[in-house]
Amino acid sequence: MNALRLDSFDVFAAIVRCGGFRAAALERGVSSSALSQTINGLEEALGIRLLNRTTRSVFPTEAGQRLLDRLAPALADIRLAVAEVDELRDTPSGTLRINAPAPAVDHLLCRLVFDFMEAFREVKVEIISDAAVIDIVEQGFDAGVRFGKQLAQDMIAVPLGPSLRYAIVASPTYLERAGRPETPHDLVNHDCIRRRFPGGTLMTWRFFNGGDEFEITPTGRLTLSSAQNELQAALAGKGIAHVLDDYAKPDIESGRLIDLLVDWRPALPSWFLYYPNRRLPSAAMRALLDFIRSYRWDARG
Repeated sequence: MNALRLDSFDVFAAIVRCGGFRAAALERGVSSSALSQTINGLEEALGIRLLNRTTRSVFPTEAGQRLLDRLAPALADIRLAVAEVDELRDTPSGTLRINAPAPAVDHLLCRLVFDFMEAFREVKVEIISDAAVIDIVEQGFDAGVRFGKQLAQDMIAVPLGPSLRYAIVASPTYLERAGRPETPHDLVNHDCIRRRFPGGTLMTWRFFNGGDEFEITPTGRLTLSSAQNELQAALAGKGIAHVLDDYAKPDIESGRLIDLLVDWRPALPSWFLYYPNRRLPSAAMRALLDFIRSYRWDARG
């Protein structure tokens, strides 16, 4: 058996996690050919093929999957050991990987991270915008951002930013043509712009007024998968959109969109940044958590 390099196992795990050489190379800041050479060397050293490669995908062989199952806890222990050594540094360093939905990235996370990186210049941050609920440990993330109700029980959560509200909006031209809904029940007679999540489910719209609370699954001719596109559609007069306040506020203030059913909108929890409680966070992660706790969201608008 040829000599084995420990970093080859981490490369192998990254390729499987990312689903291919190109994505793993982008994550690690190297070339795809460099990773290919590493895997070739690892397979030659072990004397067995670890990856099946097609023009469209890369996935582990049976031997590769068995190796990966045994590697995962060992690699986690190595990362923890490195993090413990990093604690001895005067200044936090390393890379933080965070998975978050686009709205949280657009309106909270980028603002926070830009200021955090200014304060901690030796920390690198990678933000992946993703609406799917994933296992952040399995996917190699240090933290994720979701609504509170979406968090797994083995996670520690920290509130991120103020509470949220959804806005129900439409353009003046649409309302002139279709009329203005006075209650949520009127929406059944309107073209609502629907959103489909990556898992295939449609977003429901929640309403609350006094003791009257209910949800509807909107109907309409147009279904999209992002708030930005829904806002575009509403501005184009294609129907009534249901988007976070942060997206709609500039267009409401300018008069391009009309804020509807204001008295029926429930207050929602804030976003939460969460991380696993099974291991101690790195020095960089602890610095981010402390930064979040003292961050003044109102001072930044």
